[in-house]
Amino acid sequence: MIKVDSENPDLSKIQIVANIIQNGGLVAFPTETVYGLGADALNPSAVLALFNAKNRPLDNPPIIHIAEKSAIYPLVAEVPPEAELLMRKFWPGPLTLIFKRSKNIPDVTVAGLDTIAIRIPKHKIALQIIKQSQRPIAAPSANLATKPSPTTAQHVYEDLNGRIDAIIDGGATSIGVESTVVDLSGDKPVLLRPGGTPFEALKKELSNLELHPFVSAECDLSLDKISSPGMKHKHYAPKAEVLLVEGNIQDVVNKIKELSKYYVAKNMAVGILATDETYSSYVGHVIKSLGSRFNLSVVASNLFSLLREVDSQGVDVILAESVSTEGLGLAVMNRLRKASCYRIIKAS
Repeated sequence: MIKVDSENPDLSKIQIVANIIQNGGLVAFPTETVYGLGADALNPSAVLALFNAKNRPLDNPPIIHIAEKSAIYPLVAEVPPEAELLMRKFWPGPLTLIFKRSKNIPDVTVAGLDTIAIRIPKHKIALQIIKQSQRPIAAPSANLATKPSPTTAQHVYEDLNGRIDAIIDGGATSIGVESTVVDLSGDKPVLLRPGGTPFEALKKELSNLELHPFVSAECDLSLDKISSPGMKHKHYAPKAEVLLVEGNIQDVVNKIKELSKYYVAKNMAVGILATDETYSSYVGHVIKSLGSRFNLSVVASNLFSLLREVDSQGVDVILAESVSTEGLGLAVMNRLRKASCYRIIKAS
């Protein structure tokens, strides 16, 4: 564990982990979204070790992180005009773009696909690691597969201690959910995963941008091929069973009260993910507020941390309130539906 100031990174500490990456090792580091687990994207054995450390399925492609736009060109077959527009507007930042890949990329790095997912993170530590390692870095979230993504170095330690070479502790991440993923490799742009860059902001720049049906799915869609992380396999789930209650807020509160009584009668410990506006409605359980329903950026930043926190208190079931799908709420709801394995209860 290496402590680094996220605003003024010590370059001598950064060089230690850059050397690890250059030598085929694995390093966890903060980005503005979640902590990533980095490996040299051009080293097949290092990328395979990354998959093994996370217990990540080999058909789930990681996102490649670069430090400057010029680094994209050796990695892709072409850069369409829509990509140039989005890169200019949103990079560095929580936006991943999918391109047709070049032949320079090892198959394992792109899960055997003919596409590659790339972004420039907006975080001083992440950018310095990429620059000093002089490598494009494959970096999925630094957690064991299926678990909630890590937003602190301690989360990484809990999941991956003994499985990787180093963890940079740069404090808590700011956004708290992963990057938005937009596929630009086909005939029209498609948003595959909602995240830190809201759909509405992207739509202003690309009027023909469409949402993949997966984004708002209320059941597990059957997908033969996945171009983005988070689309096919179980994700974001704590050990406890998660139930997502959706509907009008008062109906949601009433339904969660009803469900909590049901589970208590079965001698099950209950956790509740509430919001500031509803927190006082519940008593007698492990209750956490994600934040105000009117500040979805705070809700997003708290989501994974509180899923882990409630889970660590030994509950058997977590009852989670739905939020609006506007702005970052779309990413929050996507993650909650995945975390619940689509166990969704409609309150009315």
